[in-house]
Amino acid sequence: MDSGGSGLRAVLAARGGGGAALSAPLVSKEPVRTGPRGIDAGQLLEHLLPMARQLLADAEAGGPCAVAIGAAGFATLGDGLRAELPSALARELGVPRVALAADAVTAYTGALGVRPGAVVAAGTGLIAVGTDLRSWRRADGWGHLLGDCGSGAWIGRAGLEAALRAHDGRPGGSPRLLARAEERFGPVASLPGKLYPRTDRPAVLASFAPEVAACAPGDPVSAGVLRTAARHMAESAAAVCPASGHPQVALTGGLFKMGAPLLVPLGRNWPSSSRTHGG
Repeated sequence: MDSGGSGLRAVLAARGGGGAALSAPLVSKEPVRTGPRGIDAGQLLEHLLPMARQLLADAEAGGPCAVAIGAAGFATLGDGLRAELPSALARELGVPRVALAADAVTAYTGALGVRPGAVVAAGTGLIAVGTDLRSWRRADGWGHLLGDCGSGAWIGRAGLEAALRAHDGRPGGSPRLLARAEERFGPVASLPGKLYPRTDRPAVLASFAPEVAACAPGDPVSAGVLRTAARHMAESAAAVCPASGHPQVALTGGLFKMGAPLLVPLGRNWPSSSRTHGG
């Protein structure tokens, strides 16, 4: 299971099958909340258990031999998951083994395996991890209030700021983004009331990132937002990439589905020969 800023995805894999999926992923409609104890383990279980049972039933499989979970924010907000999930999964599903990790670690494993290098995992949030196979380094992944620079939430927030600047008549505004914001959210004067109370605020911000990408070819402000996002990604990758050898840098996460408006400026920030796509 992958738990990120836009929701959860779960898939069933065959034991000893090299990770081959037995089903299409199931996807939740909302992300897991973050509360005073960090990631809400109870809410995660409310999503995970029905999804797991459906996957097992659809595959006509018995109980799972293991559950692996990669969760955004696990390194700093995962105490509740560590304390509650192993016993809850053993009780509810009879799972003897539970692996918990940050989603960046699972992204690295999926993209590069056991090779030295770095992975930039970019979706609603953004984190970079790298290893020379002796130690690990991390950059960003601090959430939408403190970091996640270049992420979907970051791009969406920057796009909405440009829309509001156009609304106010301030420099740096984009009339095209203002029009897109009003199409999606209604009058921009109502944005604070619609956005600030939301527990899924990062996902709401990230939902505007595709609008920024769509406007970029003909809008200098939108293109500038994506250039800055690409620079932030490259800086995070450089901070964690091993200094010696010929490490690979993998890009993984839904944000890269934006295609050329993001990938072209990203390619200008480091040699494309060192970059691969991890899916």
